[in-house]
Amino acid sequence: MNVRKTVQAILWIGIVYLTGATPKAAAQTDSTTSVVVAPRAAEEGAPKKKSWSEIINLRGYVQVRYNRLLETNPLLKCDQCDKSLGEGGGVFIRRARLIFSGNVHERVFVYLQPDFASAPGSNTLNFVQLRDAYFDVALDKEKAFRLRIGQSKVPYGFENMQSSSNRIVLDRNDALNSAVANERDLGVFFYWTPPEIRARLNELTNSEFKGAGDYGMFGLGVYNGQTANRPEANNTLHVVARMTYPFKLPSGQFVEPGLQAYTGKYVVTPDQVSSGVTVLPEYTDQRVAASIAIFPQPLGFQAEYNIGRGPEYDAATKSVMVKPLKGGYAQTIYKIKLGDQLLLPFVKVQYYQGGKKHERDATAHRVYETEIGAEWQPFRNFELVADYSIGDRSTSNASTIYNGPGDMLGNGFNRQVGNRLRLQAQFNF
Repeated sequence: MNVRKTVQAILWIGIVYLTGATPKAAAQTDSTTSVVVAPRAAEEGAPKKKSWSEIINLRGYVQVRYNRLLETNPLLKCDQCDKSLGEGGGVFIRRARLIFSGNVHERVFVYLQPDFASAPGSNTLNFVQLRDAYFDVALDKEKAFRLRIGQSKVPYGFENMQSSSNRIVLDRNDALNSAVANERDLGVFFYWTPPEIRARLNELTNSEFKGAGDYGMFGLGVYNGQTANRPEANNTLHVVARMTYPFKLPSGQFVEPGLQAYTGKYVVTPDQVSSGVTVLPEYTDQRVAASIAIFPQPLGFQAEYNIGRGPEYDAATKSVMVKPLKGGYAQTIYKIKLGDQLLLPFVKVQYYQGGKKHERDATAHRVYETEIGAEWQPFRNFELVADYSIGDRSTSNASTIYNGPGDMLGNGFNRQVGNRLRLQAQFNF
């Protein structure tokens, strides 16, 4: 696919919609040129200008975790999931987000989200880091067509797009989350959402349904491909496309199927490479995924699976190579109403075989994990999650140590198996 032509096409669509006026609008514009309005009358008839506090909304949430109850193996870790897992972990602020958003114009919506609990290193916690900084430009009055410009979520994977404040299970699945670390990147995305579809998506975003939000019934975009808060490393943009269609069954149950895919070239940068590891200038990075979400009314089901190719460490050659990848997850949720309270028990299983391109040496992973737990909402501003995890994780990169208790595979992988009970308290405001 010619990325330059894709970018030009997206921008051309925006220009046409933003500058093209309907005949009726043109006639109105022409007629106003011959009308002179008295200044005093214009002032009296003009609406009062809103202050910024009336335009910009503020909301947020904080998640506090403890992951080490009933822990059987402190060496079982997953840095992409939660840096406080395993040895050295304690009470941990996983996220502390403030979200500033609002319609600054009838056609322009802005969204800014910093995280005050980022952990840039193993010994540094609670740094402020940008998560989202984008604006949506509506291309028509109904806002069915819009451009999203800036750093935002890449439309790949239902669980990736689902807000962490809205997700029941504590961490996203490895299989699809490894496609885009932190789920975000800098880019330009075109979204088409007919008004009736937008209404369904907005309804599904509430805390009972746990929806993913409005990322278009159809989405097409280009983005850097090196993940959020990292500079572009080559002259090739990634291209992503997604399509979904939420609908309601005769029983009233909401269902949302989806298909998505992306392609691009990823650069394993020098800061990601261990001494002595051979890397290529860039790597093919391609995936396609299918999603299905049957929302809890009261029983729900959610599953996703993706296949593709991407960079992965090869222990035999001590190099990073393009290798196939595959994996996904399935989970069931049951909604129980206890008066004004809500209880959501869940079971989730996941599997992934492939590399994580954003980790050191594009670490190779083999993941098998089962989670059993429940979320309790005594009221909307507070949620408590208990998540019992049964994990089996194997990793391989140039720094892997094979002579510990996890040396079970004998083929260049360090395998760690264990269980733990994880707790999370979430405050919404």
